[in-house]
Amino acid sequence: MNSMESKEKKTEIEKLSEILSRIQNLYYKKEEQLEELELEISELKQVLNYLNSLLSHKSFHSADEIYQKSLEIPVEKYFEEKVSEERVKGTTIKRKIFSKDEKEKDLLCILKFIDFNKVEIKFLDPEVRSIKETSENFINVLLKGAFIKIKEINPAMDLKYRYFKNSNIIEFITVSNLQSINDYDMITSKIRELLASDELYQT
Repeated sequence: MNSMESKEKKTEIEKLSEILSRIQNLYYKKEEQLEELELEISELKQVLNYLNSLLSHKSFHSADEIYQKSLEIPVEKYFEEKVSEERVKGTTIKRKIFSKDEKEKDLLCILKFIDFNKVEIKFLDPEVRSIKETSENFINVLLKGAFIKIKEINPAMDLKYRYFKNSNIIEFITVSNLQSINDYDMITSKIRELLASDELYQT
């Protein structure tokens, strides 16, 4: 094989490798998008089940009366209603937060809302994120932006941290005694804001 043929073969392999890489990236991206959709569908199913449970509980009212009340009360109010533990036991709403990098999205955090009462937050690759209680960004965004606000309205809220190995880097957060899905939405929003900050990736 002469040098010209060898060069052409090398170029062809490089092109095929590039195509393979692009297809792989596209595959993983679509796989992540599918997983996100499945999570959203699961979450919507949990909400629908909850609403159906509320409607069943109110079934002694006429359909017209329920409709009239639904016009007066925002849907969010249904989630603020006190319900028995038995009716929500076993309910889990799971969310995942990915990086905003369009080329290669990384899973940054997983949140679980359990029994409409407790949120479990797990940070992936905590040593990379390096989230600390004492950091200005953590205090301003998550602590003041969510936890303190919830605590002011709901003094029973309990907050616990679990650290990465023997460091002061937060790997896991548990928030207990929450009262509504609105608390979960607020926490999710502030976690997204915290993870989007460039300050987390500065040494």
